[in-house]
Amino acid sequence: MFNIGGGEMLGLAVIGLILMGPDRLPTIAADAARYLHKLKNLAQSATNELKSNLGPGFEDLQVKDLNPKTFIKKTIGDAMDKADEKPVPKIDPDIL
Repeated sequence: MFNIGGGEMLGLAVIGLILMGPDRLPTIAADAARYLHKLKNLAQSATNELKSNLGPGFEDLQVKDLNPKTFIKKTIGDAMDKADEKPVPKIDPDIL
């Protein structure tokens, strides 16, 4: 998710140990984990509420589908698929 490796995690732990001290670090880590869990639940409930408010047809809605780039690619891809199914009419250059 954040693309953090083992060495970076160790470095963050050492910096946290220096800044916060060994007594407060476990409490702060537990609080951070609790807030992350609450944030994850909030995002999930917002997604579920959005799905229920949009109605039928959006049951398979994913958060990544709400990204404008993804939405445009999906829309253009659907339009291109439909265009491939229909024959393209020939335009007479003399009419233009």
